[in-house]
Amino acid sequence: MDFALPPHIDALRREVRDFIDCEVIPLEADRANYDEHENLDETVLAGVREKARARGLWCFQMPEQRGGRDTGIVGMAALYEEAGRSPFGPLAFNASAPDDGTMILLNKILTEAQKDRWLQPIIDGRVRSSFAMTEPDGCGSDPSLTYTKAEKNGDKWIITGRKWFITGAEGAQHFVLLARTGDDDRKGLTAFLFDADQPGWEIVRRIPIMGPEEHGGHCELRFDGLEIPDENRLLNVGDGLKVTQIRLGTARLTHCMRWLGLARRSMEIAAEYVERRRSFGSTLAEHEGVQWMLGEVAKDIQVGRLLTMQAAWKLDQGDFARNEISMAKIHVADTLHKAADTAIQLCGARGYSKDTLLEWIYRYARQARLVDGASEVHKMVLSRSYLSEKGEFFRWGV
Repeated sequence: MDFALPPHIDALRREVRDFIDCEVIPLEADRANYDEHENLDETVLAGVREKARARGLWCFQMPEQRGGRDTGIVGMAALYEEAGRSPFGPLAFNASAPDDGTMILLNKILTEAQKDRWLQPIIDGRVRSSFAMTEPDGCGSDPSLTYTKAEKNGDKWIITGRKWFITGAEGAQHFVLLARTGDDDRKGLTAFLFDADQPGWEIVRRIPIMGPEEHGGHCELRFDGLEIPDENRLLNVGDGLKVTQIRLGTARLTHCMRWLGLARRSMEIAAEYVERRRSFGSTLAEHEGVQWMLGEVAKDIQVGRLLTMQAAWKLDQGDFARNEISMAKIHVADTLHKAADTAIQLCGARGYSKDTLLEWIYRYARQARLVDGASEVHKMVLSRSYLSEKGEFFRWGV
């Protein structure tokens, strides 16, 4: 593939970078702009989103007729990376998880009438969404271990069970729910849509975590008789795993896109510091050991960019790109942590303090090797693929 960006995408990328530098990064330094969970306060976020939307920097992943920019996944890779240079950048452009993945899923599988009801409010930024899959008793990286039940009663489904670590649940309005409707491991799950105003469910708690949180946190939910009309079922009965695969495939890669931006930002902070900080008669940047550290991370970031862009290109061609996404997810998750750790080491006590964003990124980075499939699960996927294909695993596309 040709890694050169189309001119209109590169121009948009430059606009995104300028917006991040001028409108978003300045907000990071004032602690008054943060909420109690170390994210941007809702009022502050609303203001920056209004500016982004006024400049046409909104929903790069959605069709133009619904208010997006429809850049394709390769375009998203370039734009999300620039947006991710601030942890609050993707929020500004309505390109952050979990809404990003939910919008991509719903745009692919809903009817136009259903899109008006469930998708358009998320695109417009009027409501937030959440994807309820993970469970305390089983389902995590393996959705087939879902125990939450959906039982048919006339033209409705009755939901009972529990979910946890559901990102963005507090304050979300539209939910995608995965529940068991049969005994078959592959065809025994079904996905549904429900609205936060429907009775029969509750948020038990917002689970405290090590790192800073997305808006809405990571919550534990209980379902005790939630009724969902059959018309709000996604695809056919038994297609729950298919829905999950449609959503998580691209969503895993958009995580990589944003994480690459954060990795780059970590090194930008470190580079600015080592170029002016003097030690033993020269700047830190002139020390060979420091150069090795910077060079190693720069190399890993570039490898991650190429892996991510290759997977994005294959998705744009209609390929599932499962191996490519797994490779990118493993490598970029490791690189984000390495970049933050290296930058803190180079910045010394200043990097460990809250005078820079590095400690925020470092705490956030640890989740990257867990969310949307632990690194070990992705390695298992790659191993199975290799053992099945042997030499063909390394084939070039023709």
